Amino acid sequence: TDMHLLDDLMYNFTENREEVAYSFRLTNHSVYSRLTINSDGLLQRFEWVPEDQEWTIFWSTLKDSCDIYNSCGPYAYCDVSTSPACNCIEGFQPPYPQEWALGDVTGRCQRKTKLSCIGDKFIRLRNMKLPPTTEVIVDKRIGFKDCEERCTSNCNCLAFAITDIRNGGSGCVIWIEEFVDIRNYAA
Repeated sequence: TDMHLLDDLMYNFTENREEVAYSFRLTNHSVYSRLTINSDGLLQRFEWVPEDQEWTIFWSTLKDSCDIYNSCGPYAYCDVSTSPACNCIEGFQPPYPQEWALGDVTGRCQRKTKLSCIGDKFIRLRNMKLPPTTEVIVDKRIGFKDCEERCTSNCNCLAFAITDIRNGGSGCVIWIEEFVDIRNYAA
């Protein structure tokens, strides 16, 4: 749990095994503020401006087009330094390259060749935000080589990563479901 003070706002962020929670309290009672999640899933803080008689955005989680959840679809990554920003992962291709080049990424990236489960290889993606971990296998006890071996011996394994784990250590994460919401960060 971390308590912070920001101008007229005292906020608290809690992250543990049971919860992830955020709360805030205004220290200046003449300021009105609200925190919302809009229909695109963006977290936004509004403040009431009495002179204009309207709510204005004080803060938002959206920094660029790659911040929109799953903006490129499965097996693609978002990179704001490329045009278009959506790119199929190596080994995948858009079904309609002309539309994809114009920014229409509704056609999902598709494998160039089918997986055989024998001799399949993985490519290394650097400086990437990991996909959601809702459907993964995690083993905090093994390193890179064991993680790779476990993944290659499981025909359902689509990707693996070695990650830093809070409070020290590392661990193996294995994806067995299609992965989405990947983003490239400049090194």
